[in-house]
Amino acid sequence: MSSLAFLVTELQSLASESRRKHPEIREAAEKSLAILRSSPEQATASLASDSAQSDDLLRPVFMGCATKNAKVVAISLGSLQRLIALKAVPQSAVALIVSTMNDAMSQGVDIQLRILQTLVSLITNFPSIHGELLGEALLLCFKLQDSRIAVVSSTAAATLRQLVMFIFEKMVNEDRQESNDTSELSEATLPDGSTKALGPCAKDAFAVFEDLCLLANSEKPNFLKLDYLHKTFALELIESVLTNYHELFRKASLCTRVVFLILKQFSFELETEAEDHSGSRPIWTRVLAMEIMRGVCSDAELVRNIWDRYDAQQPGSKVFSSLIVALKRLVTEKPALLGVSAQMMGVGISHAGDSATPSGSNYGLDVGGVAGMVATAASATVSGVVGIIGSGIGLSVQNSAMKLQCIDQLDKADSPPIPEAYIYLLAVQCIVSLCEGFASFTGPLYTSIMVQRPRAAGEPVIRAPAALDLSTLPQDDPATQHLTIVRSMVENGWPALLAALSFIISTNLSDELFIDVLSSYQALTNVAGMLALSTPRDALFNSLSKFAIPSRVVSSLEFYVEPPTPRTSTSFTENLGLTAPIQAPGLSERNLACLKVLVSSALFLAGSLGESWYGILEALQNADYVLNVKASQASTNRRMNTPMTPNRSASAMSSAEQGKVARHPLLMDIDSESVLAAVQRLFDASKNLEDSAFQDFVTALCKLSSEMVGMQSDGSTLMESDDSLSPVPISPHRRRVSGIHLPRTLSIRVQAARVLDEILTVVPRNLSSTGDLQAIVQRRVLDVLFKQIVPASSDVPATSTNVELRRMGLETLHQILQASGHTFVVGWGSIFEMLGSICKPAALSRSQSVDSISTLSLQETPRQKSLSLGYVNDRGYTALVKIAFQSLKLVCDSVSVLSPEDLRLCIKTLGQFGRQADTNIALTAAESLLWSVSDSIQAKRKDAEMEPEYSALWMCLLLEVLGLCTDARHEVRVGAIQTLFRAMQLYGATLTLDTWNDCIWKITFPLLDAISIETRRSAFEPGALLNSGLATQSPEHAWDESKSLALQSIGSIISDFLVTKIMRLDSFSKAWSVFVTHVHDTVSLDRRNLSPPALLCLGKVVKALSGADASLQEKVSEAWECVWKACSDMGSMVLQGGRSQLSPGTNTTQPHRAFTQESLVALVDVIRNTRSISLTQTKKEWPLQRLNRLMEILKGVLTYPNSTDYRPDVDGLSPVQVVVLDAIADINLTESGVPSLILRDLSEFSTLAFLAAFHVPILSPTSAATPILTSSQKQVTYIALSKKVMPLIVELYMRFKDELEIYKDGTLEAVFSAYSIPIKLKYECPAPSKFGKDPPLWKTATTSFLRIVTDSVKWMAAFGDRISDTRVEGIWRQIIEVFRGGILADCTATESFSLEDQEAEESFDLSLISSLEIDLVPHLGDTRVPDHLIAQLAKILHKGSQLYKSNMDLSRPDSPSTDTANASDDSRDSHDFEKVDLNIGTTAPGVLVPRERFSFWCFDLLFLICSNVTSDQESSRKRVAALCLPTLLDRCKTTMMCYVADEALRGNMPFQRAREDELLYVLRKVLDLQLWSGTLWAALSESPSKFSDSQPAVDVTLSPVCTHCGCGQTLASRSYLLFLLRRGGASSLQPHIGDVEEGGDAMEVDARTLARKALQILGKEMGAI
Repeated sequence: MSSLAFLVTELQSLASESRRKHPEIREAAEKSLAILRSSPEQATASLASDSAQSDDLLRPVFMGCATKNAKVVAISLGSLQRLIALKAVPQSAVALIVSTMNDAMSQGVDIQLRILQTLVSLITNFPSIHGELLGEALLLCFKLQDSRIAVVSSTAAATLRQLVMFIFEKMVNEDRQESNDTSELSEATLPDGSTKALGPCAKDAFAVFEDLCLLANSEKPNFLKLDYLHKTFALELIESVLTNYHELFRKASLCTRVVFLILKQFSFELETEAEDHSGSRPIWTRVLAMEIMRGVCSDAELVRNIWDRYDAQQPGSKVFSSLIVALKRLVTEKPALLGVSAQMMGVGISHAGDSATPSGSNYGLDVGGVAGMVATAASATVSGVVGIIGSGIGLSVQNSAMKLQCIDQLDKADSPPIPEAYIYLLAVQCIVSLCEGFASFTGPLYTSIMVQRPRAAGEPVIRAPAALDLSTLPQDDPATQHLTIVRSMVENGWPALLAALSFIISTNLSDELFIDVLSSYQALTNVAGMLALSTPRDALFNSLSKFAIPSRVVSSLEFYVEPPTPRTSTSFTENLGLTAPIQAPGLSERNLACLKVLVSSALFLAGSLGESWYGILEALQNADYVLNVKASQASTNRRMNTPMTPNRSASAMSSAEQGKVARHPLLMDIDSESVLAAVQRLFDASKNLEDSAFQDFVTALCKLSSEMVGMQSDGSTLMESDDSLSPVPISPHRRRVSGIHLPRTLSIRVQAARVLDEILTVVPRNLSSTGDLQAIVQRRVLDVLFKQIVPASSDVPATSTNVELRRMGLETLHQILQASGHTFVVGWGSIFEMLGSICKPAALSRSQSVDSISTLSLQETPRQKSLSLGYVNDRGYTALVKIAFQSLKLVCDSVSVLSPEDLRLCIKTLGQFGRQADTNIALTAAESLLWSVSDSIQAKRKDAEMEPEYSALWMCLLLEVLGLCTDARHEVRVGAIQTLFRAMQLYGATLTLDTWNDCIWKITFPLLDAISIETRRSAFEPGALLNSGLATQSPEHAWDESKSLALQSIGSIISDFLVTKIMRLDSFSKAWSVFVTHVHDTVSLDRRNLSPPALLCLGKVVKALSGADASLQEKVSEAWECVWKACSDMGSMVLQGGRSQLSPGTNTTQPHRAFTQESLVALVDVIRNTRSISLTQTKKEWPLQRLNRLMEILKGVLTYPNSTDYRPDVDGLSPVQVVVLDAIADINLTESGVPSLILRDLSEFSTLAFLAAFHVPILSPTSAATPILTSSQKQVTYIALSKKVMPLIVELYMRFKDELEIYKDGTLEAVFSAYSIPIKLKYECPAPSKFGKDPPLWKTATTSFLRIVTDSVKWMAAFGDRISDTRVEGIWRQIIEVFRGGILADCTATESFSLEDQEAEESFDLSLISSLEIDLVPHLGDTRVPDHLIAQLAKILHKGSQLYKSNMDLSRPDSPSTDTANASDDSRDSHDFEKVDLNIGTTAPGVLVPRERFSFWCFDLLFLICSNVTSDQESSRKRVAALCLPTLLDRCKTTMMCYVADEALRGNMPFQRAREDELLYVLRKVLDLQLWSGTLWAALSESPSKFSDSQPAVDVTLSPVCTHCGCGQTLASRSYLLFLLRRGGASSLQPHIGDVEEGGDAMEVDARTLARKALQILGKEMGAI
């Protein structure tokens, strides 16, 4: 049965039930039944549409609900529910329905349930219910939910859940539709006080959700009229919404209320969740918090995000730090509950006295300390300790965990039974998860970066990598950022983590938990080591060492004595361990497992341990002592079947269980032999260490060996220390030691050196300056000092004493030089050798292969000892260098006394100091001291005899400075480069040509070669991006700056001395070629930020060629030809998008390969300078072929698409556009073919704004090859260029309009074609300016075109046959195409203009019509203009004259390009008029064109070109009239016929004003039309052009009609026109007020009158009247 049938049944029941007590309801119900039975579908439809019958149909329902009869109300609600299901309720009745149900809510349970059903049906079937009405409906449900009747309350709750979900589902659907109708949006106030426009569904969802949050917060709602709602139910609804529509909250404004609720209601829990475990709260609340925290800690990414969002902020909440501290405090809360693991203390030792043993750990709790805590907590008695150790208490997953966690049992009224140790198990699991999260994230990244990284050819596999240096990784990489977060977390949280782990591992754990905790130990240790956190790594290793080799085991083993007889197990005290141990002291399984982890972590971190090797090796030494030294006791134990390592603890599995369950790998292979084998593997792996790591390893071994030797000697023996000045005696039998010690007094060597130095200082000052004794004594003094300062061999140990001796010697040398340096006649070589011995050897140049170095360092060859430089650390080295450099400065102050050979040594020594680590010293040596030496050498060059020797010495100095120009430090490089070229600049005029030749080939070009190696090393590396955020701080950028400075300096040097020195060298041609090649390679191979300085350098040098005299002109010619070739090659790179021909695989989209605008400007400047030199020398312009290449390059520069530094080019030209136009302006246009070339290219430039505009590419920071789009993206528009070029084309044309070639080679056609684009686009052209009021581009194009076309047609006529017919046709075709674009352009945009602006725009377009009438029509009839072009012009005017578009025309595109493609090449179109069926008409009004006046102008021009109105150029005008007359007749015919056909259908319905104006206009024009004699006949003939001027003879015997018209077809046509005029005259039109007569009065015009006049004139012409 259908819903309608059910409705009928319900109404019948209502009528039956209310028959007696409520007859009015029965009558209303019967009336409704009658309506439904008469037309059921129409009734329900009318009801839904709120028709007149809606009240009759709904009245019985509302009347029944208003009664107090429960049965009647139930039937009425049932009927209402049926109507809602049929969607037959009007929207206007919804409010009344809600109100009715509200009134009936006080009825019984059935009524209330029926109301809930009806509400669900109502809201789901009427999605348009919003706002207050929706709130009232929901209020009903909330009221029923508060009912005390369970079924009503639960049903109402379910209904509310369904309705709330439906409200949010509507919001989702509303978002998917994305309607742009802003009228439906309304403002909603957000919790932060701001407002946002929301759709109706979104606003409903926001209001409901906001009220739920407010009700959950016990606040008054804004939307729902509720006073109270249970928080539990409110939170359940909120949870349901968040669970099902969480994605909606990410993008909508609802999340603000959720955050507010969480922060306000749970802020205390959020703040103390990790810290409130020890409070007085119920255990179940603490367990809940810990279960949640376990989930948080299990999500490593979440933990990292928490750190990043809170702990890492300054200031910020230390959430993670507080969590770690709270976890540590929680696990140590009840040590008595967790017990103590007997295995962690070792085996065979006594447990008595544990409580009195102090902790020996600086970071965590010692095992003895833990035992003491347990003992104190139990009973402070020995028996209590033993009870704890031996009992079954402890922590295990099997005994401490819950089958179902508390958070999953929240629906229960009472908390479930919770094991006491469960909360501590959760804390342990949290700590384990944190450590595993650190390792799981860091480990794979460390492996991929340090181990699995790509290796160069020949580079060995790295088996012991160093720690990660995060500063060398890409800082914007998310992986690097997360590694930094992990490092910070470990760095800040390791003390608490270590304390917690050290406590937990010493408690009575099950094997499973012990393995987890030990794995966490290992994970945390490895993470600290991988991230270069030496302090936490060493602390963890120290803690592991203490658990692996307990100190008591070592000390007990020292005094252990094997009992003489076998022990028995009958003694109670022995069993409790209160007397001597029952077996030899040793390591338990868990001790060995810790030792295994210690060895494993040390092996993993072997490449980065450094000085930490000492502590690890010391622990391994103690382990070796425990496992091997007392083998005899172990063998005795083996004979007694007592293993060295005891059985597992009480909490471990039984032997039966052990056989069933496989043991963890950490608990396997932990016997003594396996552990010792692992230790041996650690030593074997040392061969895989890098040199520095191996040195650390060997140093630790040597240090430990020295310790052991000292411990075996007398206790008063003291050893020398490198880092301590206080003597400390070494205790005998001390196994755990740290530090090496100095003797009590200073070394005797130091005292002797002090006396010697005092003597050496005094002796030179007391020497006389005469005789040979001075030289002998000075030599002896320096020789003795030499032995003190310079090590005798590489075997001299680098102890602090030796460093002190060298320091004293250098200070003595400084004092001697300061007091007596000017008196020295010998020994300068020794002085410079002493000073140079302090310097470190020069570091390997970056240009050498790093791969080869690393390969050689790892070969299986004996390790060679490096040269001992006599310093222990950087501090000692720095002190020695500073002292030595002060002495060198003294030497340079008196450099004038040095011989040439001594000067050479001085220069070498200065070069060594220039390479030292101290940047200040290096800069002083490179800039100041070498400059002073250069001055001294140049001063001595003035002696002609010594000039060659000192010139060679000066070159030696330049070569030394050249070596510093490639120093790894940017400051040193810059100083050296400045010194180098400053010296050449200052003394260049005095240098000989040979010296200049050496400067060019030994200094300048090698410098460029060396720096180029560095700049190109990373030019194609992914990280070397020019525009990256760290580019200004990167080494690559510093090298680029160095090369830029070198290029600038070289440009200045060469330009200053080019003419006077360099061009006069015999090798100038080769040197010039090399120099230009360097610039070319810099542009093609280096990063683009080096292209501008390279090109500016070249431009500066090229400009200097202008100063060459006549004798150098051949070299000048060769030079600029070389430069032009290079510019042409670089232009090819520009045309290829920035890709070098030498590197075809380079990605052109990367910014370091894309030319910058600055580079392009510099390139054009070089070309301009080259052309200037060429034109000055040759006095003539370049050949056309080269100019073609030049224009090709300039065009490529102008349209280069890959730069990232474009300047705005709307209101003004960009720099590139300026220099390109300037370069074009420099071209001499007097040569043949040049004007055409320039005009064509400029025409193409003018079209760039419309055809080539583009957005500037912005690259992704994560992927250099991926462009991204942003709202603020720049755009290259070429608008300013078009505004500049279009008038410039006119100027050039006016200058060369009398040149035949611009007409013959298609230049003029290109110009017209360029202008046609903006004219056709018209109002679709881009805006001409952003801030100015420049005329539109199409107006500029129109004005320019009309100026050119006016003269061009005259000059074409003047040139006559010198222009080919094909070219004439092409030019005229382009002219007509431009006029077609201007006349037929889409002008609908003007409808939004003001009337004044519309009139101004229309008047401007009148210029096209005027030019067409005045300038073109007289020449259009030229015999070489094809007929179809003239006819096409008539068709353009025909289409432009249309005043309205009929319905048939609306489907046709109104575009200027409609007819061109289909234009026929025939001489003309068909002569026949269009056949129109008079019976076809329409009553549709049509659509008026935007500009009626312009259409009449086109109509006027069409009549004008067909009329005999002027006598000039009669033949041409007749031809045009003959070819255009058919189009005019067709236009008139169409107007009259359509009017007649439409009038027949319309009857007395008036026409539009435009229709009547058009008809009157046509009739008046027909009356006034004066045709050329014979034009009509020619127009209707087969060859209108042939007969336009003269027609064949006509038989005089024919009637006057035939004589006048010329053929029978004409008579038929006239008869047809007569028929039309009769129809028009017969039409009864409304009088129309026309134009003002001459007298000034308005004239009433009637179509009948005009038609009658036309018929009379026609009759006279045909002889009928």
